Amino acid sequence: MTELNSILNRITGLTNTMESQYPELYQFLNENPVTLPMEPHPEINKKVLENYLQSLQQLLQHHEETHKIGIQPYNQ
Repeated sequence: MTELNSILNRITGLTNTMESQYPELYQFLNENPVTLPMEPHPEINKKVLENYLQSLQQLLQHHEETHKIGIQPYNQ
């Protein structure tokens, strides 16, 4: 259970970061991360949570790579 809690904490931290620092990206998540599943008996296990965490990490990494703004040094 400790491993699941660790993964859930990482998911929560990442979605909080996306919400506060990348609102333009957060709005495109297809779900509200604070809601419960609508299925009567959803299968949530370590593998499912790890895959979800990995997909969030990839989404954020892709966003950062494709939205880099080159800042030119100020020359006087």
